[in-house]
Amino acid sequence: MPEPTKKDETPNAQPEESIAPESNGVLPLPEISLQISPPPEAVAEAEPVETEGKEPEPVEPVPVEVVVAKEPEPVENGSTDPEPVAVGVKEQVEPEVKEEAPCSPPPPAPPRPAEMEKAEPVIVVTTPPPPPPADKDDDAAASTPSPTPPAEDANSLKKLSIELPHDNVPLSAMGRKDSVWSLGEGQLPEDLDKPIDTPPLSTLLIEKPQGGSITVGEDITFVAKVEAKDLLRKPTIKWFKGKWMDLASKTGKHLQLKETFDRFTKIHTFEMHIIKAKDNYAGNYRCEVTYKDKFDSCAFDLEVKEVEQMSQNVDIRSAFKRREPKQEEAPDVDVWEILKSARPDEYEKIAFNYGITDLRGLLKRLKKTKKEEKKSEAFAKKLDPAYQVDKGGKIRFVVDLADPTVELKWYKNGQEIRPTPKYVKYIFEHKGTQRIMIVNNCVLNDDAAYSVSAGDEKCTTELFVKELPVKIVKDIEAVKTTVNERIELECEVSEEGAQVKWMKNGVEVPTGVRSRYRVKSEGTKHWLIIDDASKDDTGTYSLMATGGNTEARVQVDLKPLKILQDLQNVTVMLGQPLKLHCEINPGNVPGRWYRNGQLIQPNDRINILHRAKNHRLEIESSSIHDSGDYTFVPEGYTQSLCAKIHVIDPPKVHLDSLNVPDNTVVIVAGTKLRLEIPISGEPAPRVVWMKGERVILDSGNRVRAETFADQTCFTIEVTEREDTGNYKIVLQNEAGEDTGSVRVKVVDIPDPPEAPLVPAVGGDWCSMTWDPPLYDGGSPILGYFIERKKKQSSRWMRLNFDLNKEATFEPKKMIEGVPYEVRVFAVNAIGVSKPSEPSKAFVPLAVTSEPTMLVVDDVTDTTVTMKWRPPETIGAAGLDGYLVEYCVEGTDDWIVANKGLTEKTKYTITGLPPESKILVRVRAINAAGASTPRTLQHSILVKEVIEPPKIRIPRHLKQTCIRRVGEAVNLVVPFMGKPRPKVSWLKEGNAIDPTHVSIRNTECDSIIFIRKADRNHSGKYEMTVKVENHEDTAIIDIQIVDLPGPPQYVKIEEVWGENVALDWTPPKDNGNAPITGYTIQKADKKTMEWYTCVEHYHRTCITISELVVGNEYYFRIYSENMCGLSECATQTKDSALIVKEGMNLKNPEYTDHDFKEPPKFTQPLINTFAIAGYNATLNCSVRANPRPKVIWMKNKIAIIDDPRYRMFSNQGVCSLEIRKPNPYDGGTYSCKAINDLGEAQVECKLEVKGGFTFYELMQRGVPLHLIDKYMNEAKNVEAEK
Repeated sequence: MPEPTKKDETPNAQPEESIAPESNGVLPLPEISLQISPPPEAVAEAEPVETEGKEPEPVEPVPVEVVVAKEPEPVENGSTDPEPVAVGVKEQVEPEVKEEAPCSPPPPAPPRPAEMEKAEPVIVVTTPPPPPPADKDDDAAASTPSPTPPAEDANSLKKLSIELPHDNVPLSAMGRKDSVWSLGEGQLPEDLDKPIDTPPLSTLLIEKPQGGSITVGEDITFVAKVEAKDLLRKPTIKWFKGKWMDLASKTGKHLQLKETFDRFTKIHTFEMHIIKAKDNYAGNYRCEVTYKDKFDSCAFDLEVKEVEQMSQNVDIRSAFKRREPKQEEAPDVDVWEILKSARPDEYEKIAFNYGITDLRGLLKRLKKTKKEEKKSEAFAKKLDPAYQVDKGGKIRFVVDLADPTVELKWYKNGQEIRPTPKYVKYIFEHKGTQRIMIVNNCVLNDDAAYSVSAGDEKCTTELFVKELPVKIVKDIEAVKTTVNERIELECEVSEEGAQVKWMKNGVEVPTGVRSRYRVKSEGTKHWLIIDDASKDDTGTYSLMATGGNTEARVQVDLKPLKILQDLQNVTVMLGQPLKLHCEINPGNVPGRWYRNGQLIQPNDRINILHRAKNHRLEIESSSIHDSGDYTFVPEGYTQSLCAKIHVIDPPKVHLDSLNVPDNTVVIVAGTKLRLEIPISGEPAPRVVWMKGERVILDSGNRVRAETFADQTCFTIEVTEREDTGNYKIVLQNEAGEDTGSVRVKVVDIPDPPEAPLVPAVGGDWCSMTWDPPLYDGGSPILGYFIERKKKQSSRWMRLNFDLNKEATFEPKKMIEGVPYEVRVFAVNAIGVSKPSEPSKAFVPLAVTSEPTMLVVDDVTDTTVTMKWRPPETIGAAGLDGYLVEYCVEGTDDWIVANKGLTEKTKYTITGLPPESKILVRVRAINAAGASTPRTLQHSILVKEVIEPPKIRIPRHLKQTCIRRVGEAVNLVVPFMGKPRPKVSWLKEGNAIDPTHVSIRNTECDSIIFIRKADRNHSGKYEMTVKVENHEDTAIIDIQIVDLPGPPQYVKIEEVWGENVALDWTPPKDNGNAPITGYTIQKADKKTMEWYTCVEHYHRTCITISELVVGNEYYFRIYSENMCGLSECATQTKDSALIVKEGMNLKNPEYTDHDFKEPPKFTQPLINTFAIAGYNATLNCSVRANPRPKVIWMKNKIAIIDDPRYRMFSNQGVCSLEIRKPNPYDGGTYSCKAINDLGEAQVECKLEVKGGFTFYELMQRGVPLHLIDKYMNEAKNVEAEK
């Protein structure tokens, strides 16, 4: 590798006579350098850099010259790839340097001031060698700024450096990977007093990272926060060191970047963690946040303080600094003298030959040395422009002072060098006017810019430290061994602790925790150890050092194979376990099993075992596929072990594959039958098909049998009924014999049935029967289809779309008087048969329906008058008349009352014996015959009977009838009785004034009417119905209600805090209804606007809270009943003033009331009468806490899941509804309530009376259609019973 050259630096990074190209007040450019070693290629780029200074002088711009190092991988646009490069920013001060290579455009940069855009700096990409380990004094001098350096001109530059190694790179690769990155930028003491420009207000950052100070080895975290409420996506953040070094590519063990987002606060948090900081981590950092067109940045500083104990900083890059072997013989030449005497066109060639990467910096310093230096007032003799020393040597810096009394200070890279008492790194000597600084034991970190200041003057120089290459002292020896042996490769180098790299076939050997390779070093010796060698370890191994490399061949061979036990041929029965076994030496050699050339993989059935020398192949249950040639091949050997396996199996026929019950195959006649039955056996068996004693050959035309390798096939091309029967299969081979039987059933459509018979005919219907077909087609008859047609028509119409299961049918919806024919189809699972022969023609003709609404019109001691209505359906035959018949109850002899047919619907039966009971029926007669008789449902007593009166109080009048004042009262109360009863009304035992209450009576009800109700009309009204000596009474309670009056007196009991306690007495007039609640309102004395505080309040005292302090309130209260609020309210006489807190109210202690109580019926059940066929309800009310369980019982038997009963319970009211009761539903009903505290029970009697007779309904004037409906319902109830 060529000899490294120094960057363009001066003490304190101060350029000599370095100014901007224009004299428009632009500050000179500061020097920024970035080192990342080793770079693959140096690429020059131009990028504007901000400058500082007060008095710029014009100077011509300097062209760019690129020096390319010999590395294989290029770098595009100066960006950092997996092997980053070093980029240095230099000043343009050399007008005589010729531009040799074009510069690629610079990458995008954040916004810069206008002065930066006018400058024309140049970026030079270099590959300097890594610095050697430095002492703590050197690091401290390089990283800690001097507190009191001498004053310098305004264009002085600043420089700091930082080293952050890649922690995820192996130690052996640190020399060629990115191990050190530094950026020179510091601040001189005189710059600390300069005013700092205030940055623009932040538009994104709500919390900026703050600078900090830590000691070496500690951790520090910098936090930046961005509010994301107005952002649609996550902002982009970048962390920089110095001006442009992106730290995203430097993450590793010592540097970590973290991002989090809080969904609740909508804040992005970005953190940069520096772990176990080193002294060269100090410097200036910057955080940049971008989002679309928004930008924000913040700069902060990190100070790393030195610990008390000094630690050796080892840089392993020095082991890989020089890779070219020819550099071992490079002469120790003075590059400065060569450049001074060379022509400008030879600069690039000299730089290439001597490995100069920073040619432009050397040319700048060369130009400075050529200029005539001004005579110094402080120095009689200044430092030389540059010094060179070997690594480990020492160097003397000597200056001669004009004034020995002047205070002298030495600087390294702008940092003051201070003597240390313990370590003699720097030695300062005084010899007359000479001042000498000696640097002992020079390392690569001492390669820097040094300066000395005397008063206001300063002189600078450069020190170059030359590193010697590491040479190979003892080469690696070739090794030849066998597997499983230990291999040690030994090599010796020229220096102790040198970094070397082991390679195998040109690839670096992995030496991680899980690697098979181990690396050991002791002094100058290095070993590569392989404990358990394998054949894959064969190859060329080499060791690389900076001063050369050595290689040797390692050959690993297999041990000779010995077969101790060979594989044996095996014959096994199908399903039996199979085992193969062999023994070989060496025993630790694995192998593979093959069957017929195919690799065998272990699974649930196949198990492969290897124990020492034994190799086994075990198969739990052998199969036919396991037969074949088996081979065992030891891994790595050409020899193999072979054996043959033969699996035998007796023949077997697999009838299960037919998937038919009892091995019976059903086939439709006329279709093709093909049976494929799997067979097995090894060797292949001989198959014979037989039907009875007849053998079926494979050469038959319609019926044949064929045999294949794994199945036998039986085929019938066109099946017939005669093919039905049992077929036998016989299998034979040398291992045994097997038989099977298959039944074939051929099915067909059935034969047609016989012609149907029509035994009965109606008006639009007939009944027909037929016999099943003689042959059902081999499948059961599923049903029949029936068709009919008119005799003169040829179009048959299907009567049923669902199969008729029986052999009888009743066609309907035929036309009377039209002749018809019918026929039948038989249906089985195969299909529909042919139609039967048509039946004989028949003509539908029907009698009329029965007469309707047969009732008793009148009864005397010898006659009974009956009434009815015509039949609903008369039909095409018409109606000729009616026939009336009667019979005495208890006999079955029906006597015709009218000798001839009567066309009237009323007839009087005469000549009846008195007090006898008869039954009456009526028939309608037409040409088709007599209709079904209409019979009276009950017997008739031939006697005029007196019916006792009975009041039927409607259900809603059994309770109190409540009406409001001014409403009309119209109540209808029905009653019964014969002859017509007499009706009378009383109120509270007194006669009713007809001027106030109107009463109207009819034969079956009484109506009480009040046009405009008044509270005086309230009371109990008694109704009396009388027939001769029989009478019945009923009481109706009428309650007329009105709005209540206001409370009698309202007073303020107490006022405390924001609360007022009110108390009042109920109103005198409750409006003839109970008070349901009160409404309390409040009003401020100032406005007297009333606001409702509480509504529907039940108690007579209340506490009003949350009143406004300082206000004075009045209160008023309305009373409320079922009619509403009272018309006026009662107001408090006094007002309540809410004053500020000053009094302490002692709340009285209350004990909680225990509301628990056992069940208690507040309203018992009452005895009830119910009418058969009409719903009845039993009601009661119970009070209990906790809520009781309610059980209803009839005759002491619990009613559970009976659809005739419905039970309700709401707010303590229990109801039992009996749906359409009959006389059998009468009895004793009880309701039981049970809870944890006890139980209670009430009971009542229910009597269900029979319905009205037809005569009673007619007497009451009920319409005939309602009477008929009632009679039908009663009839259905009896039928259900």
